[in-house]
Amino acid sequence: MRNKFDEQLERLHVELIQMGALCEDAISAAAEALLKGDEVLAKAAEEAEREIDQKEREVENLCLKLLLQQQPVAKDLREISSALKMISDLERIGDQAADIAELTRFVKMPMGNGRLHIEDMAKAVIHMVTDSVDSFVKRDLTLARDVCRADDQVDALFDQVKQELITLIASDPASGELSMDLLMVAKYLERIGDHATNVAEWVEYSLTGNHPSNN
Repeated sequence: MRNKFDEQLERLHVELIQMGALCEDAISAAAEALLKGDEVLAKAAEEAEREIDQKEREVENLCLKLLLQQQPVAKDLREISSALKMISDLERIGDQAADIAELTRFVKMPMGNGRLHIEDMAKAVIHMVTDSVDSFVKRDLTLARDVCRADDQVDALFDQVKQELITLIASDPASGELSMDLLMVAKYLERIGDHATNVAEWVEYSLTGNHPSNN
């Protein structure tokens, strides 16, 4: 019975890795679509989001099967319940990548620091998503906590983008609509960082029985 459980748990890990990879693809395609004004990449991000939704359903069904059929012990129960929480955040990451892709149809990215900082935000959150899922599969508490700390960098970049857009509007009032769209992009990226942090916090709970928000 335990061998069967371990096999299904390993399948859960593989499915989560695939879901995380789809999230990375969605963010990367959406950010590149924005920077290049590429409609094909925008559609690729939206397609990845649909695949993420499908993967969420598959992982959820697998988790429920593990819970109902295998009668897991306490540690296993924490791992499965954490996975159920994680896929909700990963699904939201896919949604926000699709939201960025949608904005590419209306936004022509300017040159300058704002562009660079948005690109830096995208790279940072992709890294956070990758590491958050890896920390779960590898049962790596240190990596999970590193993800939480990385969110500070994303928040700092968001503040920089916001200040640069305020300066842009002050110097060129006609850029107001563009600036608001870019602020939305930055906010979506900042939220992706928050969701990756949530995933990492659930990893900590699965490993220690303690959720950081309870500290």
